[in-house]
Amino acid sequence: MSERFKNRREAGQKLASELSVYANRADVLVLGLPRGGVPVAFEVAKALNAPLDVFLVRKLGVPDRPELAMGAIASGGIQVLNQPVVRSLQISDEIINCVARSEQLELERREQVYRGNRPAPKLQDQIILLIDDGLATGATMRAAVMALRDRQPARIVVAVPIAPSETCYELRSEVDEVICPIIPERFSAVGRGYEDFSQTTDEEVQELLQKSENSQLVAFH
Repeated sequence: MSERFKNRREAGQKLASELSVYANRADVLVLGLPRGGVPVAFEVAKALNAPLDVFLVRKLGVPDRPELAMGAIASGGIQVLNQPVVRSLQISDEIINCVARSEQLELERREQVYRGNRPAPKLQDQIILLIDDGLATGATMRAAVMALRDRQPARIVVAVPIAPSETCYELRSEVDEVICPIIPERFSAVGRGYEDFSQTTDEEVQELLQKSENSQLVAFH
């Protein structure tokens, strides 16, 4: 791969430059997919002077190959299955439901950790910039998009630093816009697009959300 990001922060800054049309608008909300999408989304929100929040989605990994997504779940009881994977590996409903129950518990835990008593943001009639640190199959992002559609936003823009061309192509039919600066000819993994792809912690997510909220409070006073 000819181009790589130093880290998620630099990826977010690059992404923000491609989203400048959405800067300084009262109807824009930046949503990061935890955990890795939040440092990227933080930089976008900061550059665009927009509020930042999280949108919780959990990948449903194949039990003996957890990195392979057989689907995903999102806030609001949304479940999306990757049917080609489910069919080719002959994964039973029982296995899917078992993994989904486990991931639902983690989704609820993170909701409490990241949001606490803070109310969920208003999504209706807002332009949503939905951000992750990259896409592979896109199953997680699709679950997020489906869940967001129920909230009736004005526009959904998926923005990621790196993704394969086929995933971007498929998503374009499901959202209003897809922004992706790096689309490698031969995609292998999201992490290959970063020099530093170390795991983001819950504490980092909390800190970035608090920092963004504080900056918005300053901006409004």
